[in-house]
Amino acid sequence: MRCLGALESVRVSPLASLSVNGGTGKEVTLGTGLHLRYSTTPLRSSLSFTLPNSFFFRTKAPSQRTVSFYCHSSLTPELKTTLDKVVSSQKVVLFMKGTKDFPQCGFSNTVVQILRSLNVPFETINILENEMLRQGLKEYSSWPTFPQLYIEGEFFGGCDITVEAYKSGELQELVEKAMCS
Repeated sequence: MRCLGALESVRVSPLASLSVNGGTGKEVTLGTGLHLRYSTTPLRSSLSFTLPNSFFFRTKAPSQRTVSFYCHSSLTPELKTTLDKVVSSQKVVLFMKGTKDFPQCGFSNTVVQILRSLNVPFETINILENEMLRQGLKEYSSWPTFPQLYIEGEFFGGCDITVEAYKSGELQELVEKAMCS
């Protein structure tokens, strides 16, 4: 979920807390599916909300400062359906920066080299070609960085997790099991 504020861009998850100057405790549910709750302490104010896919709201804190946000989810229902199909279309799928023949990131290159050393067929998707895919995939996997490895349609992990699993032998076992199913 990305929220664009009046002063700066803010990234939040579908259930998030944002700091707001001023305010007293209040809870509001709007017909759009947006649920707002904010409260304050002498030193800190927070605004929590549950988000639909897209919305705009403006709030005026008691300090009379107006705060505006436009929020939308990069993971549209259509993109989620597409990602479900992509990750289940192959036994091993790697979302990475670049391609397996031309990695554009050291972490992506590391995972490619690990998969090649295991002699496993895998598909790669270059997330640098599509910003909507890149942002949506972060929400889809609940993982903020790339590369992202999927085995049998399930998110496995990023580079660090893949390296650890490779060193322990866990990755080889999992990949062998996936290839046999």
